[in-house]
Amino acid sequence: MRTALVLGGTGMLKGCADELLAQGWRVVLPSRRAGSGPGSAARRALGARGHVPQHEGNQPKLVEADWSRPAELAERVQAVLEAPADLLVAWVHASYRVPVLEAVAPLLAPGAPVVEVHDIGDINPREGVRDPILAGHPTQQVVLGFIRHGSTTRWLSHEETSVGVLEAVHRALDGKSPSIHQIGEVDTWVVRS
Repeated sequence: MRTALVLGGTGMLKGCADELLAQGWRVVLPSRRAGSGPGSAARRALGARGHVPQHEGNQPKLVEADWSRPAELAERVQAVLEAPADLLVAWVHASYRVPVLEAVAPLLAPGAPVVEVHDIGDINPREGVRDPILAGHPTQQVVLGFIRHGSTTRWLSHEETSVGVLEAVHRALDGKSPSIHQIGEVDTWVVRS
């Protein structure tokens, strides 16, 4: 069974984690709210929009995590991994991005693809999307924008986010060249040439 490590999978990436479970992946979900036991806050959050997914007995592996303690996060993830992770999907706040990704990098299989998600606030207006930091791991990057309706705008829905991130996951798993995927409009940054 292939294993995906999904950082941010109990929030906006829940749909992505659910789809990977449905496809037979073993999914590890670090969460600040994981706690312990079946009544944990993360499990309740996963079930808030339905139920905790169980695809042919396949349930997510919830791991208590604190992004500000990346070494501890990596140790807890390693304790539930049966083998190195075959895929990393990560939506980590910019202030924790580098230390968290560097901490979990040793838990990935050699050459395992990475899908990194950024929101508008993570984008440098002058330089654009930050460079991938996990050398040896082909990285698809996703930039989340907004939807414009006439003179008003709105943020992307959970579903729109999940669909866009899953497209990047499939590109990564198909071995496509690393690229930047924009979901919605993003007018606060420029792409570097």
